[in-house]
Amino acid sequence: MTKIDQREINNAAWAACDTFRGVVDPAQYKDYILVMLFLKYISDVWQDHCAEYRQQYGDDETRIKRKLARERFVLPDITLTDQSGKSSQPVILDEFPATFYSLHERRSASNIGELINIVLDNIEENNKSKLEGVFRNIDFNSEANLGKTKDRNRRLKQLLEDFHKPQLNMKPSLVSEDVIGNTYIYLIERFASDSGKKAGEFFTPLKVTELVAKLAAPKPGDRICDPACGSGGLLIQAAKEVGDRNFALFGQESNGSTWALCRMNMFLHSFDSARIEWCDTLNSPLLIEKDRLMKFNCVVANPPFSLDKWGAENAESDQYNRFWRGVPPKSKGDWAFISHMVETALEKAGRIAVVVPHGVLFRSAAEGRIRRKMIEENLLDAVIGLPGNLFPTTNIPVAILVFDRSREKGGSRETSKDVLFIDASRDFIANKNQNTLSDEHLTTIMECYRKRSDIDKYAHLATFKEIKDNDFNLNIPRYVDTFEEEAEIDIAAVQQEIDTLEKELAQVRKQMAAHLESLKGEG
Repeated sequence: MTKIDQREINNAAWAACDTFRGVVDPAQYKDYILVMLFLKYISDVWQDHCAEYRQQYGDDETRIKRKLARERFVLPDITLTDQSGKSSQPVILDEFPATFYSLHERRSASNIGELINIVLDNIEENNKSKLEGVFRNIDFNSEANLGKTKDRNRRLKQLLEDFHKPQLNMKPSLVSEDVIGNTYIYLIERFASDSGKKAGEFFTPLKVTELVAKLAAPKPGDRICDPACGSGGLLIQAAKEVGDRNFALFGQESNGSTWALCRMNMFLHSFDSARIEWCDTLNSPLLIEKDRLMKFNCVVANPPFSLDKWGAENAESDQYNRFWRGVPPKSKGDWAFISHMVETALEKAGRIAVVVPHGVLFRSAAEGRIRRKMIEENLLDAVIGLPGNLFPTTNIPVAILVFDRSREKGGSRETSKDVLFIDASRDFIANKNQNTLSDEHLTTIMECYRKRSDIDKYAHLATFKEIKDNDFNLNIPRYVDTFEEEAEIDIAAVQQEIDTLEKELAQVRKQMAAHLESLKGEG
């Protein structure tokens, strides 16, 4: 069979959404589509590897399955029984392997939703170390989400048929793991822009994740963390920046459904060992070692903007003392996330890159005091302003803050006292619904960041004194002057144009009057 390219799989997977589109809200059906894609992929991998190992081991199924389990995962055999009778021996109703293809064969069953749930439960139970809890929030037999039995069965049958198409054959011999992982990210992105406000909580545009990952600059051997990891796109991008497989990934996500997507996303990208916790980072951090916060070489995040009710009431008594610089206001959790990220970065070495709304740069009161302390500690390395309308859920412009703990006393960069300001807000590709960044835009930003020098109307290297004189306000226009003088107006030319237009208008009026007179005559 011929190789299948990225676009074919993307289009086929998106077309499968037509089964639900317009009937079920995207925020609900996205999970069903993504879980079915995941099940189809692991079933194709299982079949492909089974065929390969049969050539080595013949019909020794036990040996084949042991080898598959050691390498990646297990798709177990399922036996459905009826124990309601008087006989001590249960009656076997059906036997089948826990694969997509078994479900496709049974797609017309009256209990197809229940059968899909059984398959997922068995896969999770037999792969606890990699997939435990991943399917706990998904119910293919849900009347609330998928409708009454008749409608639900019809949709699920159609969904199984949609994913059975040749374009969605995802055997490793036909597609790379990257292609499947990229399809997953593609679908998540499409759902984010297709389903309104809620979906954007778990998606950061690809070019923004690339930029954040490049600014964090992870190296081989690093521990990389995203404390608000969503579906994992930023962690995956940071992993790609390393250049080899010598790294460890960690994340935490508060939304159970999104946490499950992240776990599946890690699996699809062969980052099975990534540790992704499900809980609220600010109130219940779970990435702990010996009763202390784990420390990381790189910490990256696009946390929820200005999160309300983030837990300020508990911050004063935080057992990890993350908010010793001050407690952010209860209605805006931006500096709470930043404080957590700084405290989890390695002392004198860790790097932090975080996406923030512009209010973080200049709001006063508690936020201003925290900002001042971090600048006085010499932690802030760069402030980078990006264009507006980059995200599917908001059109506000955002910024990226880069902190570097190697600038602390005793660190390798302790003599660096300046902060680089970059105004990249005018560099974007304008699209109908959403702006994007290009590779060239990212290259320009990164070259400027590495050179750390002034560029007229684009970048300025500010001293500590400049920032202090600005009362520690980081609003980018205070440091990067992008003002463009308007060209002088040629009064004589403008007057001549007005005279010409007035003559043309008089002529039009004259013609209109004559036309009206002729109409009266006809009447």
